[in-house]
Amino acid sequence: MTVSRTIKNQAQTMKGRITEEPGRVTRNRRLQRRGRTDRVSGSLKQAAEKAKGAFRRNGSGPR
Repeated sequence: MTVSRTIKNQAQTMKGRITEEPGRVTRNRRLQRRGRTDRVSGSLKQAAEKAKGAFRRNGSGPR
């Protein structure tokens, strides 16, 4: 897992959280949805990078 990808994914997750909160306060569903999408997308990308890293470290990837 490279540091730059990790930072990008964490930034996307934080951007989603920051966007989602004003949407909740103002009851703007579009803003909430956009924030939730960014947050979940960043989290999924982080999980995928962790899985890739686990396979690389063990050397036992799919054959």
